[in-house]
Amino acid sequence: MAGLIVGLLAGLWLGTRGDDLGEIGDLVGVDRTPGEEALDVIEDSYFKEVDAARLEDSSIRGMVAELRKRFDDRFSHYFDPGQLRQFEEDTSGSFSGIGLSVREVKQGLTVTTVFEDTPAEDAGLREGDVIRAVDGKSIAGEPADVATGMIKGPPGTTVELRVLTPRTGRTRTVSLERAEVRVPIVEGQLRRAGGRKVAYVQLAGFSEGAHGELRAEVERLYRRGAEGLVLDLRGNGGGLLNEAVLTSSVFIEDGVIVSTSGRTQPDQDYRAVGDALDPRPTVVLINRDTASAAEILASALGERGLAKIVGTRSFGKGSFQEVIELDSGGAIDLTVGEYLTSEGHSLAGEGIRPEVPAKDDSKTRKADEGLRRGLEVLGRELGRER
Repeated sequence: MAGLIVGLLAGLWLGTRGDDLGEIGDLVGVDRTPGEEALDVIEDSYFKEVDAARLEDSSIRGMVAELRKRFDDRFSHYFDPGQLRQFEEDTSGSFSGIGLSVREVKQGLTVTTVFEDTPAEDAGLREGDVIRAVDGKSIAGEPADVATGMIKGPPGTTVELRVLTPRTGRTRTVSLERAEVRVPIVEGQLRRAGGRKVAYVQLAGFSEGAHGELRAEVERLYRRGAEGLVLDLRGNGGGLLNEAVLTSSVFIEDGVIVSTSGRTQPDQDYRAVGDALDPRPTVVLINRDTASAAEILASALGERGLAKIVGTRSFGKGSFQEVIELDSGGAIDLTVGEYLTSEGHSLAGEGIRPEVPAKDDSKTRKADEGLRRGLEVLGRELGRER
């Protein structure tokens, strides 16, 4: 989920394949690129027969790898035709999973959230664990969307994961049975802060309709007497750009929420839509796995002074990607622009630094240091209103 695309734009046509252009060049004298010429030389002269399609795949992977290295771009990827099909199946919602949210790391996938009453929880997986292989195949370097697609599958089938626990250095293999897992986008309950009722609401992602669920839950808890709000965005890897704007609009009446800019993309401001809730003392919880759309929401509230930000520095995903399909059957998930906060700051690589630091201790399974600190901060804010 920390690998989710902030917003999809219209696809672009990238032109013909190299072998087609070579034929045209022979007829009309158009110069071939060095890559096209090298492919022809290898096909004609290499001492063993080669698969031209695989060479083309390798060439595209090399170009994307160069972009990632040169511009420190962690989010551009190449999907070969098989990976693209897996990505499309993953995003179609037709397959079941094991109850995790994850983000991409060099070794594979780091677990950011384990949801209750799921196969992942039953198998003892915990936040911070690193999934390194799926069914015996390493996922190091695989795009997060492809790797998560390998984990998903029809309910009742099994998947085998090779899992590293960094705090102990122990690696183990676990077998899980996939199931229909419904991950609640919004969950809320009443808590107490400074002796007063407050709303505690967890927002897990920014899928379509999340803003409506969030508003309904906050209003429900306010009607039950909550005087303030702790909004928990820890482990929230983001989602749709439009939902980031609409969820921000639940609390922000007007003004720019986020701006986007790119070399070939028009600069655009996304503004609040109006009809916001009346402001109440609010704390937003973030951590290293708070990313993209979640960072947009947190920064919009923090920069306007509508919320205190508590936790650890967020992920720092300040760019958005576009999945551009190729004539060869694959696609490039390409970074095409960056987004800026309402005050014009880029979050790329920097993230959001909390006003009040609070780090959860992974060794205390039940304790929640971040939430406890957030409730303390909210209690003080409510006390100032007396």
